[in-house]
Amino acid sequence: MSEDSQIRFGAATGVGSMPGGDAREAARTVTGSFEDFPFLAELPARGPGADMIGRTAGMLVDLYARVEPSGWRFGDRPGRDTKRARSWLGEDLDALEEFTQGYEGPLKVQAVGPWTLAAALELKNGESALSDPGACRDLAGSLVEGLRLHLDEMRRRVPGARLVLQLDEPSLTSVLRGQVRTASGYRTHRAVDRQIVEATLRDVVGVHADGPVVVHSCAPDVPFALLRRAGAAGVSFDFSLLTERDDDAIGEAVEGGTRLFAGVVASTDGPLSDPAGSVMGVRTLWRRLGLRPGALADAVTLTPTCGLAGASPDYARRALAHCVRAARSLADNPE
Repeated sequence: MSEDSQIRFGAATGVGSMPGGDAREAARTVTGSFEDFPFLAELPARGPGADMIGRTAGMLVDLYARVEPSGWRFGDRPGRDTKRARSWLGEDLDALEEFTQGYEGPLKVQAVGPWTLAAALELKNGESALSDPGACRDLAGSLVEGLRLHLDEMRRRVPGARLVLQLDEPSLTSVLRGQVRTASGYRTHRAVDRQIVEATLRDVVGVHADGPVVVHSCAPDVPFALLRRAGAAGVSFDFSLLTERDDDAIGEAVEGGTRLFAGVVASTDGPLSDPAGSVMGVRTLWRRLGLRPGALADAVTLTPTCGLAGASPDYARRALAHCVRAARSLADNPE
C-alpha cells in the first residue's frame, strides 16, 4: 500500500454478519452505530447464498457454485444459487448506499479469503478444492477478479469512502496444520506449504493496492507473522483466544505498523461488562509487551469477537454500541 493510500482507521467497527434478514435495518444499525467506520453487513439468516461462503462464491468470475446437501460445490454454469447470492448482495449494497449518502471515511467490506474458500468449496467429486493445487490456483485467480469488480462497485456507490477490504480466513490455521477433513471424514487433507499459503494470500491482498486489507480469523493461533508478510495491514481476531505464546508475534506486528482489530465483545447474547472492563485485557497486554500506552488507541480497533449472526437483534445493537464506548474508554485512559 502506498504512503498516499494510508488511511486512519476508526476506533471501533463490526466483523461482518448481523442477525435477521432486513438489509435496510442492518444498514441503518451499522451506520448509526459506527459513524466513522461502518461496514457492509452480511445477513446469513436469509439462507444459502447469504452465508459467507455462498456470498463470496457469487462474486467469483468464470467459476460457479451450487448448493448440495454437503455444502457448496462447483458447477458448470451460474444457477439459481449463484443468482440468489448476487441478488442479496445487490440488496445489501442498495441499503448501504442509501445510508451512506455523502459519507467520507473508512468503510469496510468483507469476503472469504482464498484458503477458507478452498477448504469449503467442493470439487465435482465431492472433495474440497483444497485437495487440488490447480483448483486452488484457479479459485484464487477468480477471487482476485471478483474482488476487483466488487471494490469498483463499492467505489461507485459510496464515492467518498476509503475502502478497507477484510478477508475472512477462519480455516487458515487448519489449512496450515493439515486439519481440514476429507469428504469421508476419516482423513485430513495434507498441510499446504506455508510459502504457497503466503504467496496466494499476497496475490489476493494485492487486489486492493490503493487501500488496506485486514485478515480476520476467530480461530485460535492466528498466524500473525505470515499475515504481515503477505501484506495485511491489519489482523482481526478473538482477543479471548490469545495466550502469552502470541506475545512476541503481536509485539512484532504492532511495532511493524500492523493494526490490531481486537474482538473484545461477545458475539452472542449475554451480559455486557462496563466498557472499561471490556478493554482491561488489552491494557494488560500492552503493559506486558512494554509498548507505549499513548500509542494504544492508534494501533487498535475494537470489534465483537466474531460476526453477530447468532445474536438477537437487540443484543447486536447493544454489542456494537458497547464497542464504541469501550474504544472511547481505551482512548481516554490507555493506562
